[in-house]
Amino acid sequence: MRHDDIQEIIDNFELLGDWDQRYQYLVELGERMPRMPVEDKTDANRVMECMSLVHVAAHPDPDRRGHLFYTGDCDTAIIKGVVALLVELFSGKTPADIESLDVDDLFKGLRLEEHLSPNRHVGVYAIVNKMKRQAQG
Repeated sequence: MRHDDIQEIIDNFELLGDWDQRYQYLVELGERMPRMPVEDKTDANRVMECMSLVHVAAHPDPDRRGHLFYTGDCDTAIIKGVVALLVELFSGKTPADIESLDVDDLFKGLRLEEHLSPNRHVGVYAIVNKMKRQAQG
C-alpha cells in the first residue's frame, strides 16, 4: 500500500512525461527549496556517503508537538531537487510516520534509478537513511 503523499508526488511526475521534463522539475524544486540555515550545515548533518555536498537536518515542529520538519541543501542541482522532494515528504510527520515511508516505492514510481548513476543512487538512499535516523533522534 502506497502512502498518499508518495502517490501524489508520483502522480505529479507522471503528468510531466519524459525524463527531460522531470529532470527540469527536480531542478526547479531544488531552486525553490527554502535556504538551509548556516547553523544546520554541520558535519553531523552531512550525508558523507554522497559524492555531492549534502546536508539534512530534522527539527521539532513548533506548531505540532511530536512532529518534525526538515531543512536540506546540496551543491548539485539534480540531487538538491531530490533533497527538496524528501524534505517536503518527511516534514510535518511524526518519527513513526517517517519510519513507515516506503521511499523505494517513491523512487520506483519516479523511475529515478533508471536515470541516476549507481553512485548517485547509493547517495540518494544514504540521504533517506540519514533523515530516518534523524527522526529517531
